[in-house]
Amino acid sequence: MLPRPAREGAASYDDLVRRFAWNIPPRFNIGVDVCDRHAAATPKAPALIFEDEDGKIETLDFAGLRAASNRLANALVGLGLERGDRVGILMAQAPETAVAHIACYKAGFVAVPLFALFGDEALAYRLGDCGASCVIADTGQIGKLLAIRDRLPALRHIVSAGEAPAGTRSYAALVERASDRFAPVDTAADDPAVIIYTSGTTGSPKGALHAHRVLLGHLPGVEMPQDMFPQAGDLFWTPADWAWIGGLFDVLLPSLHHGVPVLAHRMRKFEPEKALALMARHKVRNVFFPPTALKLMRQSGVKRHEGVAMRSIGSGGESLGDELLAWGRETFGVTINEFYGQTECNLVVSNCASLFAPKPGTMGRAVPGHRVAVVDDAGREMPPGEVGEIAVARPDPVMFLGYWNNPTATAEKFVGDWLKTGDRGAQDAEGYLRYVGRGDDVITSAGYRIGPVGIEECLLRHPAVAMAAAIGVPDPIRTESIKAFVVLKQGHAGDAALAKALQDQVRDRLAAHEYPRAIEFVAELPLTATGKIMRRELRQREIEKQQEPKHRETPP
Repeated sequence: MLPRPAREGAASYDDLVRRFAWNIPPRFNIGVDVCDRHAAATPKAPALIFEDEDGKIETLDFAGLRAASNRLANALVGLGLERGDRVGILMAQAPETAVAHIACYKAGFVAVPLFALFGDEALAYRLGDCGASCVIADTGQIGKLLAIRDRLPALRHIVSAGEAPAGTRSYAALVERASDRFAPVDTAADDPAVIIYTSGTTGSPKGALHAHRVLLGHLPGVEMPQDMFPQAGDLFWTPADWAWIGGLFDVLLPSLHHGVPVLAHRMRKFEPEKALALMARHKVRNVFFPPTALKLMRQSGVKRHEGVAMRSIGSGGESLGDELLAWGRETFGVTINEFYGQTECNLVVSNCASLFAPKPGTMGRAVPGHRVAVVDDAGREMPPGEVGEIAVARPDPVMFLGYWNNPTATAEKFVGDWLKTGDRGAQDAEGYLRYVGRGDDVITSAGYRIGPVGIEECLLRHPAVAMAAAIGVPDPIRTESIKAFVVLKQGHAGDAALAKALQDQVRDRLAAHEYPRAIEFVAELPLTATGKIMRRELRQREIEKQQEPKHRETPP
């Protein structure tokens, strides 16, 4: 945990690193930390501000959060759940979602956050893989769960946070009968707390099992990109679903740890103007915007919104690029701080504009407390500027315990004491890390190894381009040639002239061997549920096209 005096007194990044020391107690419980601790000290302080789809606003203070989570914990124990049981949480941003997480942690269960937009197969896979005993779900999700229940022998209870049809239990009825007093389980910092499934960018999703200490491990990586969070008057929001590590451990739980209120709001579809109005209405000061949300805002043409007064914006998951960062400064009046991590080991690299100037094309420097390097296949650190695999040294409090029931995949994740991220990158002499791309996204063309990110960022500099993805497609001469898929802004048409202009832009600004030999204009790109571009799906489409008997190449 980042000591408050060191953080507040740090004059520079180097000073911050020099002063840093972890403070991980041997006994630690996330639920007690983010809820009961504040309920005892500042019971009336606001914890959650919830605006529903009809505009109705509800505020829950820490005393109310403790009482609600105690009732749910008692109710779940009353259903026969025991310490270590897995509990699925299938709800969008709402007070009940936070209450469910806190109740699970305090009772010693293992929470399994699930994305509300998952279909039957995605839910069945995750619930079956972790052997969930119980699922707490929104009303709209109950039908999916009932449809797959016979495929889930371990699933004993489905708790509905709304109407409770046959075969389910009513959340409201359960908590109404339960006591608001509960003695939290005494957990070790290394005891399991949560399983977060990877987004499946490469292969089937895997359940990353994290310990209670993972919250403390996240704190420095939240404080840096949010420009020394928290400060007086801060209020945090993200459009990212709390089912993902970005929404849950980059926003909700760290903010509650610091006693800072969190805005909760269901957004069935991200709409830039409505998001800005929401932020203005509640005086939001701190936001985590996934890159896709920022790109959609830029694509929509939104301008600086009266009443939106941001203090900090963080973003991570995909590289933003200089053009998007410049747009962010113009639109919000702050520098968007990029950060980097993954489900297994999150928030280990970050920018922090209030401490050091971001370098164009980089995602920041190692967050204090984490040792991050670029290594070769044998785990040897690479010289500055050389491209290799981004890796994080263990032990590290933010690092996962392992993949649930998958020791083989866990072992493959490491080389010696380095956790391999699967991402290619380079690190300069000052420690700034540049992201090149996923290991399997790197393009091999005419003897060159080319990362897609630089090409995509270059394409995004064109005023007609909203989103772009670059991949390598089979080429009998070059091994692979570069193809780009481009989503245009409204009012622009994709034709041969624009394709050539984009090719020339990449050739002139990057290099002749990096320009896309084919460009295809598309309405949308395949994205994971967390908004990351699924380049492997684009590659598979191209392979299938080339196998067709009369495939015609996309111009030019």
